[in-house]
Amino acid sequence: MLKRAKGSGRKICFSLVHQYIQHFNERAGNKSAAIRRRSKIPGVVITQYTVSIPEGKSYPDFKRKLNPVHVQEGNSAVFKALVVGEPKPEVTWKRGRGSILDKEKSQTKYDESTGEYILEIHDVMGEDADTYKCIAVNEYGKALCSAVLHVTDMLTDPSDFRKLLRKTNINILDEKQTEKTKERDERYSDTLQRDYKGLETKDMHLMHMKMEEKRQQELKCQNGLGGPMDHWTNEDSEKKNGLVSGGGCLKNSENFTIPQLDFVVKLQEAVTEEKDTALFECVLTHPQPKITWMSKGNVLEDGEKYQISVSDHQMIHRLLIQDCSDQDKGVYSAVVGTASCEAALDVEADLEAAGKKKTGGAGMDLEEVVKQQQIKNQKETERILEAVKAKHDAEELTRRKTEELTRRKTDTFGKDGEIFSLTGSVKYSGDDVNHSENDVQFSGSDVHDANDSNVLKSTLVALSPSKQQVKVNDERLWNEDSEAEEVIGLATQPRRKRIGPLIEDAVIDPGVQFIWGFADINAIIGETAELTCKLSKEDCEGVWFRDGEKIITDDTFIISKDGAIHKLLIVKCQEEHSGKYRFEADNRKTEAVVNVKDPPRFAPEDLSAFTEPLRIKVGHNAVFKLNFLGFEPIKIKWYREGEELHDDASSTRIDKSTNCSRLLLSRCQRRDSGEIKIKLKNEHGTTEAITQLVVLDKPTTPLGPAEMTLSSATCIEFKWRPPKDDGGSPVINYIMERQQIGRNTWKKVGEIPGVPFYRDTNVDRGRKYCYRIRAMTSEGVSGVLETEDLQAGILAFPSAPAPPKVVSAFDDCINLSWTAPSDTGGSQIIGYIVEKRKKGSNLWNGVNASIEPIKEKKCAVKDVVAGLEYEFRVSAVNLSGPGEFSIPCDFVFARDPKKPPGKVIGLKVTERSYNHFVLTWTKPKDKPDIEDEAKGYFVEIRNAQCLEWSRNFTITTTYTVKGLRAMDMYWVRVIATNDGGEGQIEDLPNYVLAMPPLVRPKFTNKKMKTFVVVRAGNTVRVTINFEASPPPDITWLKDNGPVPKRVTVSNSDGASQILIPLSERSDTGIYSILVKNLAGQETFSTEVRVTDDPKPPGPVEIEENVPGTVQVTWQPSPDEKLDDRLHYTISKLDSTKHTWTTVADRLFNNKFTVCNIMPGREYHFRVYAKNDMGVSAPSESLTWAVGRKKEKLSLILPNREERDLRCAPDFTVPLKLHAAPKGYECHMSCAVTGNPKPRITWYLNHVNLNTNTNYYISNTCGVCSMMILNVGPKDVGKYTVTAENALGRSECSTMLSVRE
Repeated sequence: MLKRAKGSGRKICFSLVHQYIQHFNERAGNKSAAIRRRSKIPGVVITQYTVSIPEGKSYPDFKRKLNPVHVQEGNSAVFKALVVGEPKPEVTWKRGRGSILDKEKSQTKYDESTGEYILEIHDVMGEDADTYKCIAVNEYGKALCSAVLHVTDMLTDPSDFRKLLRKTNINILDEKQTEKTKERDERYSDTLQRDYKGLETKDMHLMHMKMEEKRQQELKCQNGLGGPMDHWTNEDSEKKNGLVSGGGCLKNSENFTIPQLDFVVKLQEAVTEEKDTALFECVLTHPQPKITWMSKGNVLEDGEKYQISVSDHQMIHRLLIQDCSDQDKGVYSAVVGTASCEAALDVEADLEAAGKKKTGGAGMDLEEVVKQQQIKNQKETERILEAVKAKHDAEELTRRKTEELTRRKTDTFGKDGEIFSLTGSVKYSGDDVNHSENDVQFSGSDVHDANDSNVLKSTLVALSPSKQQVKVNDERLWNEDSEAEEVIGLATQPRRKRIGPLIEDAVIDPGVQFIWGFADINAIIGETAELTCKLSKEDCEGVWFRDGEKIITDDTFIISKDGAIHKLLIVKCQEEHSGKYRFEADNRKTEAVVNVKDPPRFAPEDLSAFTEPLRIKVGHNAVFKLNFLGFEPIKIKWYREGEELHDDASSTRIDKSTNCSRLLLSRCQRRDSGEIKIKLKNEHGTTEAITQLVVLDKPTTPLGPAEMTLSSATCIEFKWRPPKDDGGSPVINYIMERQQIGRNTWKKVGEIPGVPFYRDTNVDRGRKYCYRIRAMTSEGVSGVLETEDLQAGILAFPSAPAPPKVVSAFDDCINLSWTAPSDTGGSQIIGYIVEKRKKGSNLWNGVNASIEPIKEKKCAVKDVVAGLEYEFRVSAVNLSGPGEFSIPCDFVFARDPKKPPGKVIGLKVTERSYNHFVLTWTKPKDKPDIEDEAKGYFVEIRNAQCLEWSRNFTITTTYTVKGLRAMDMYWVRVIATNDGGEGQIEDLPNYVLAMPPLVRPKFTNKKMKTFVVVRAGNTVRVTINFEASPPPDITWLKDNGPVPKRVTVSNSDGASQILIPLSERSDTGIYSILVKNLAGQETFSTEVRVTDDPKPPGPVEIEENVPGTVQVTWQPSPDEKLDDRLHYTISKLDSTKHTWTTVADRLFNNKFTVCNIMPGREYHFRVYAKNDMGVSAPSESLTWAVGRKKEKLSLILPNREERDLRCAPDFTVPLKLHAAPKGYECHMSCAVTGNPKPRITWYLNHVNLNTNTNYYISNTCGVCSMMILNVGPKDVGKYTVTAENALGRSECSTMLSVRE
């Protein structure tokens, strides 16, 4: 329930967000305020502007957090943001202090391929270090995310190391923060002691160590040392790599820079099949325990789909994508620090069909690359140490000189408290000596010895009179190499010059450094563990410690030294050997933790015997037994092909004991073959062993169908696929049997080697054979694979190759190439025959002899005459002989290569619209020996908003560019080309706007109707097509007034229409359309008449006033008053003709005089009413007749003779030869005559086909036809048709061949 607040009368809101909004409204005086939303990404602040958001819309949000950037002065810093929201947000960048004003230094851009908004800051300086904010805004809200830019100083002077150490010292904390941390640790320690009193002292010590390490890590993060470069500043890492001295000071080379991570080997593009895996690999320049993998803007996590792994040396990182599908296509990237690399993944349903091969990984030996990189890093470290050592030796020499100089200064100012008076003022500044009154000032380089500085200060103050002022800058003295004179002393004393230069403060001797240190290791009980480190000097000894106690050599610990490499071996590790091991040398140390564990493991001899595959026969039992040892309890699981096995009384039994496990599989079948795995697990680790179970059985039937590879008149070659399952034993032989089609017996061919291929040379030309194939192994013989009918070849010639292509042409040689024919004729192609022909000649000449065919699919024709044109054709030759010649190639000149053409002339746009424009130009001029004639043109188009050109080719000087976007701007250029190459580019001086020119409205209907008649009740539709640019305004009028509301007007691009669904007579009128735009206007009118079929006229009367003529009169139709276009038509029927003829039409009155009335005939008259819709029913008159005497008619018929029309069958049109493609229809026909009608019979190779349902046979009016629906090799042969009747017999034959 809502409660009233005391004294306010306002309702208390349940949500804190609502309270905030209510408070904000009260303070601002607004009725609405922004709503704060929570993002899934930490550190992102979202503000929603509206309470409700429409469906499909959203406020902005970040898909990943901005990463902090660590960069050195002078380098570039890059921030990348991935933003989502609908509509697309506008992204801006800001700084925490001030704004980004320098546009040249700071650049923002958008990467369309990754969808990232990028801020690049070039030539970073110290003042650029700040918090940078990325703000995304749309109409529904705002999202903000920030990241920090850390700038590292570029140190070039070794004396600046002290400043660097002062900045990066992680032990300097605020006092209050330190006190809070100590109080928290004390409370945590008390809690541990209270809650875990039963723990041993060693366990408590380890817990305290963990707590201390965690506290140190938190302190580093609070001081800005976290982030992707932690492994370079982490204390443990520094100790292990020898970068921390005994006093905790960092030692490095002269130029101390944080190593920038980069990729030695970047990601490579991968191609894989669906349901398969894909692998990405990369190699870093320095070790890194973890990098970020991303795809489509999302961070990938290690799991079943994505398996992320890293090598032991932490330099090789891998991403394995399981069960790839179409959704996994895209770009994958690896990100570490500020460096990144990316590669694409392509997933194909079938790689062979796509013509691709599976690729993935780096394609090289990454371990070798890592070794080379480690050697490079080691050399760099040694170079730095040598530089520091050389610097130390030089500084040791200058230190002794400085001590001598200090002694001389003491002699100059006095001894035993003796005070000198100064008569003048002294000022020291570098190499110069300036004199002024009552002022002494020293300025120079850094002073590293505070005691010397204090002595000089006190001495100068003691020597100064009351009116004199001595100025000494803190920690400043004379510059190195300065030659300033000393003028300190009595006025009567001569000036003394400084002896020797003043030197910088000496850098501390780095001493011995670690080339590499320890790493934490996990040892196994009973095995040997090894710790190894390398120093920078070989003559340095060290001491080993375990948990603070010194280690000496004995039976358990063996300490050895090989030059600069120090090694500790722990023989037969036991649980008590676990602990923290440390090696110290010359105040340097490296340490690591050794954990001795007792994971489950197998004896090597037992494991070797277990991994050997177990082979048994079908129906037998399989037994697997393996001994093991390890810390108890141990969980034991058995797997078969990845599926866990459980006790099953019928087929599976698992026995487990303390150190042994046994698996029994009863009555095994072939399907039980596969991988058998045992997996052991305890609290110290996991191990597994894998073996194979092979259940032997007979092989399955060989796989068909058999594929014939060669069919000739002397042999048949075919192949098949091996059995899908060989039963666990390889195929030794194949047993072959053969049957000739037409016979019932099978002939045993014998056994052939276990290769699924057979060549049968004992065949007859044109005969068909069938084969039975059985696979034989040591376990038995498979079932039978029976092939289809395989026919021995006949004389089958290859088809014609494609027209040859001219590769190059010269004065004395023309090089040709071609492709093999699609149909080889069933046998191997043994070569090719090439012929040439001059232009204008009908004679083809052979380039090579027919008995010496060209083996390759290319030829160099040297028998040519320079300047003449030639064409070439090619014929393929197989075992049957040469086939048909190809289509000749285009004529080619025998001349040296051409020069590129010049620039096209007069490029212009002749036509344009919203979606296309037309270009025209003139071909370039020919310039002998400079520019040759153009053979074609490349037209290149580029949208003004795109940087890529799209190219199209044409051979004409006109080109239409289609598929444009309305109102977009396009740049166009044309390049002429020929056999010599491409000419110069000709550009249009201005862009082309995808908009048509102004066009005055014009009607495009070729036959526009000005009069339309519609039956009442039907639909009236009037459509007008027009052209106009820009789109015009359209107005319809009826009888110069607005059209009624019941009239529907529809307008589209280039057309307008009026529609009256149910027309009435009142809709009759003149409809006008007015099309108007900026270029002008046009109008058109059409008359619409809505009417119906007319009603018939009234009664018809006939009257004869003049002999030979009659006057026909009738009553008007009732529709005459409603339709002014109604008229009448009169038809006459003469008794002698029996047909109605029209005697008058388009009569607008009600009477008409008909002439030519003949006596002795009867007449009938009909009157019709007509209008634009149709004709009415007739009104008929009575019969009108004039009497006449008739004459008698007689007819004499001729006599007829009967003839004998019988004849024997005869084929008037014979059968023709047929060559049909395989799989198509074939139609044969012939014509036969004969009386009586002959009986037709069709035969194939003397086999009756009339009852074969595969052939459709018909005989219509002497035309005998047969159609083969699906032509195949079995249909090849001789076809015969016979015609037989009582008077004789006749036959006709033909041959059918089948093309592949």
